[in-house]
Amino acid sequence: MHIHILGICGTFMGGLAALAREAGHRVTGCDSGVYPPMSDQLRSLGIDLIEGFGADQMALQPDMFVVGNVISRARNSDASPKFPLMEAILDAGAPYTSGPQWLAEQVLQDRHVLAVAGTHGKTTTTAMLAWILESAGLQPGFLVGGVPLNFGVSARLGEGKTFVIEADEYDTAFFDKRSKFVHYRPRTAVLNNLEFDHADIFDDLAAIERQFHHLVRTVPSSGRLVVNGLEESLTRVVSQGCWSELRTFGTAVSDFTAVGEPHDFMVTHQGNTLAHVQWSLGGVHNQLNALAAIAAADHVGVPPEQSALALAQFENVKRRMEVRARILYSAASRNPNTTQEKADVVTIYDDFAHHPTAIRTTVNGLRRRIGNARILAVFEPRSNTMKLGAMKAQLPWSLEEVDLAFCHTGGLSWDASESLKPMGTKAFCAPNIDALAAQVASHARAGDHILCMSNGGFGGIHQKLAQLLQG
Repeated sequence: MHIHILGICGTFMGGLAALAREAGHRVTGCDSGVYPPMSDQLRSLGIDLIEGFGADQMALQPDMFVVGNVISRARNSDASPKFPLMEAILDAGAPYTSGPQWLAEQVLQDRHVLAVAGTHGKTTTTAMLAWILESAGLQPGFLVGGVPLNFGVSARLGEGKTFVIEADEYDTAFFDKRSKFVHYRPRTAVLNNLEFDHADIFDDLAAIERQFHHLVRTVPSSGRLVVNGLEESLTRVVSQGCWSELRTFGTAVSDFTAVGEPHDFMVTHQGNTLAHVQWSLGGVHNQLNALAAIAAADHVGVPPEQSALALAQFENVKRRMEVRARILYSAASRNPNTTQEKADVVTIYDDFAHHPTAIRTTVNGLRRRIGNARILAVFEPRSNTMKLGAMKAQLPWSLEEVDLAFCHTGGLSWDASESLKPMGTKAFCAPNIDALAAQVASHARAGDHILCMSNGGFGGIHQKLAQLLQG
């Protein structure tokens, strides 16, 4: 079968493309504004990418068009269609389906699906769970919204019965407004956390809670729900009805509890020690992610102590506190008032954080790791929620632990400098990436940690910063 994927460079659709290619299908796709790591992964798999959504792609004559949720019936200012290819598909009556529907029908049938849902931590927890099952010899399939470093790819079919999938609550397609995750029919479902997000499609938190309960309704009575006991929103979701085995984590009275520091802790149940986790990751959020993964793996027969051994070898996911550059930096050459030569390293990180809570959590994790060293936060409000300004009041709160903050304001309809006023002289704004990089470089000092946060390519700012600092 030949499938042509519209919006192929999104993390989900790119993973779907990899699965289809592995299954023996001919795969092509189109998108706009492609960027690594997904574009690199697709090309390495021999998948042809076409820039844009031109109607001339109908000439490919695929057996099925698989439509990503980036596609809409929107029109440009001159009334021309924004996605001419989609209009041509509809006009021709050509076969099309959504990504989640294709995945459910072609890949997930007859598999034990373990789905990881939540506002934050989905990608990392999914990668952890897949690695635990791999280490246990279960040879799982998986689809992760990023590239787990232990595997080097975001998706694979796997040879075992289990399939681990990142379960996104965003809508399926312009013709199917249900959340993606209702298509997956998991037997094991992780509800990691839940707060308001996706302001472009959800009116309030209650609307998202309803979608999460739709997921709960699809879990069979022989299945398991793994739920964060710290989240009031998830308590409300489960209280609407639960027909499966329930296992909680996070609180002192949960089924799976952590005792100790995030990088070195015991997993306990009712006072009994189940496992000891020692690993390279830090932050309470990752400790909770680990508990969720351990509880989910337990449902398919992997004992907690075996999961703990696997987590000791877990290497995280690309763009999760990923070090992009370490620059040997001379303080004397940068500051004419410095009389003593002092060489030190400036570290540049890349992270996917784009929601205020995720930004705060990421910053806190770095702060715990580096102590009193300076953190320069560089971010862009790029998600639909942030572009709409729904979370702008939370930005100063999310950046409390940084020393300086630099915001890319291009494309915003609201005044970021006004929102960041509570930060005083610690906050800076720039309308384009080059100006932003220049701002950061002019304030950088030896020993600084520059944390770049975006859910997009961020205009190659990591390379621009490295070049400026080396120059």
